[in-house]
Amino acid sequence: MNRRNFIKQSSLATGMLLVPSFLKSFELEAEIPGNKRLVIIQLSGGNDGLNTIVPFNNDIYYQKRPGLSVPKSSILRLNDELGFNPALQPLQEIVDQGWMSIINSVGYPNPDRSHFRSLDIWHTASDSNEYLSTGWIGRYLDANCTGCQNGYAAIEVDDSLSLAMKGQHKKALAVKDARQLYDTTREPFFKDVVSRMDGKNLNDDNLGYLYKTMIETSSSADYIYQTSKTYKNTADYPNTEFARQLKTIATFINSGLPAKVYYVSLGGFDTHVNQKNKQEKLLKEYAEGVAAFIKDLKKNDAWDDTLMMTFSEFGRRVEQNASNGTDHGTASSVFVFSGALNKKGVLNEGPDLSNLDGGDLNYQIDFRSIYASILEKWLQVESKKVMNKNFGKLDFI
Repeated sequence: MNRRNFIKQSSLATGMLLVPSFLKSFELEAEIPGNKRLVIIQLSGGNDGLNTIVPFNNDIYYQKRPGLSVPKSSILRLNDELGFNPALQPLQEIVDQGWMSIINSVGYPNPDRSHFRSLDIWHTASDSNEYLSTGWIGRYLDANCTGCQNGYAAIEVDDSLSLAMKGQHKKALAVKDARQLYDTTREPFFKDVVSRMDGKNLNDDNLGYLYKTMIETSSSADYIYQTSKTYKNTADYPNTEFARQLKTIATFINSGLPAKVYYVSLGGFDTHVNQKNKQEKLLKEYAEGVAAFIKDLKKNDAWDDTLMMTFSEFGRRVEQNASNGTDHGTASSVFVFSGALNKKGVLNEGPDLSNLDGGDLNYQIDFRSIYASILEKWLQVESKKVMNKNFGKLDFI
């Protein structure tokens, strides 16, 4: 018996009596074919891509940012034109190993500079004039779990669920702490609902939906807790909330939890005032957490089956403002990490600073092409069913 089967059987045996009969198949058949998983990291607030992947050989960059530019002498070079902000030093070894792909000038047509609206566009993969109520991962669940024999799971390590993770019929589960969620669902009120509703035909009205959600949460909480507690994570992580969230994901993965998608956020990137120190501190926190996470998965032979993507809802304007910061812009960079990349390092040319749109970067890559590439080439599903239209595919995987 291999480790994954042992974990599944031993953890399920302890919790089966607490699960309603019509939901027991969730735990018994929680793993769909394939062992690829996706981890999504959202940098909330609009990360400044120009001070993240720095065009250090471009005079316009230094002209537009006399007090905010990153000195050429401190940049960690990726090629003859672009380099890491020095705060990203922990990622240097990762890119040297061939585990990182950097996609520049990522955005979408007719960009919106509102945090809320632009996040909705990224979460739903909509056009800028299109309003959708379901997220791209949620629609992935809808399209690939309806009628399938095996269950499916996606987890956001937070107290609430992002729109990206909500489908019309299926949705992910928000789990910040597996033990805390488990304890909450074992309180008398939850247990009473589960026992009263066991075996009843719950319809799709508001009350029925609420009951089904509570019961499914209770069932999922038990399975996640019973599975993840079989693995003790002793890896070293930085003492930050972001790193702790990544450690939670690594624990889920290394314990054999069969979730296919994980989602986590790091906020604070809305740097209108005194950007330099604030952004560099956040980039350092991000890079240290990601480096620890990759090392953890690599040690446990889980890295080659993991793809990690980092995005932000928009970049910043090219020219610094009067407060030594940057205002809301358009295109920015997207990072992709995996032990199984097809193309590594800098994937495309840096932003064209001599051809701006009213002071903002023109996008080169539609972010939905990245999503479509991940769906088709990594998760191995038909992207049009999720994206509602066809988008070109990239060759980083």
